[in-house]
Amino acid sequence: DKTWMHTPEALSKHYIPYNAKFLGSTEVEQPKGTEVVRDAVRKLKFARHIKKSEGQKTPKVELQISIYGVKILDPKTKEVQHNCQLHRISFCADDKTDKRIFTFICKDSESNKHLCYVFDSEKCAEEITLTIGQAFDLAYRKFLESGGKDVETRKQIAGLQKRIQELETENAELKNKVQDLENQLRITQVHASPAGSVTPKSPSTDIFDMVPFSPISPQSSTPTRNGTQPPPVPSRSTEIKRDLFGAEPFDPFSCGAGDFPPDIQSKLDEMQEGFKMGLTLEGTVFCLDPLDSRC
Repeated sequence: DKTWMHTPEALSKHYIPYNAKFLGSTEVEQPKGTEVVRDAVRKLKFARHIKKSEGQKTPKVELQISIYGVKILDPKTKEVQHNCQLHRISFCADDKTDKRIFTFICKDSESNKHLCYVFDSEKCAEEITLTIGQAFDLAYRKFLESGGKDVETRKQIAGLQKRIQELETENAELKNKVQDLENQLRITQVHASPAGSVTPKSPSTDIFDMVPFSPISPQSSTPTRNGTQPPPVPSRSTEIKRDLFGAEPFDPFSCGAGDFPPDIQSKLDEMQEGFKMGLTLEGTVFCLDPLDSRC
């Protein structure tokens, strides 16, 4: 029921920038809850006051909010310090008693731990919270429009593509085994030749005095009667790889790479789970400690 502050195009095609001070992030046990963020804010404020007493300033950051996530950058170098995808953000709140403080909880992509990020923004805390909520709403709509409704179908396609790759791998292994058997057969034929023969029998030639091509015979280095070498046999590595049915192997990622990445199943599951959990947008009082919040 919130009133959005930006146009959908601004968040879909671009991003909304905000300047803030970054108090830091800390691990929390739950993905949602006012009590959870209250404890995190108290902890980070206390740590910030310790650093401030030691002469360290609170670092300034730039927030870039779009349907792709919330980026935390260095305002001068534009180096990305954190990149929080929207479907991983589960809770976002601003403090009504202190208009400067806002926070959100995001699930870390590597450790899968829930981290609470706390910021100090001059008179923009509520606006930033609403902007994150609007971006989440737009991202969820885009997820549904781009195929989120057909998650199971796309997962089945991804599974079939994976099976095709496995068959191609098995096909390549079978070809190698056939090649090894052919090589062993040649060695057996050489050893089985008459022991008394000293001079190898010259190969028969065709009407053009050329050695006929044999697909299983090794390439001879002996020149033909006309003094020319037979054409080199192309190596297997340069041949077009084909599957068991004689067709060129299907590459599922040559077309629609954006639609079917290699880890599409895990990505779809993750996004579906994140959007299903939803984003709790709450403007409430969660800062109850007597410390000065103006860092």
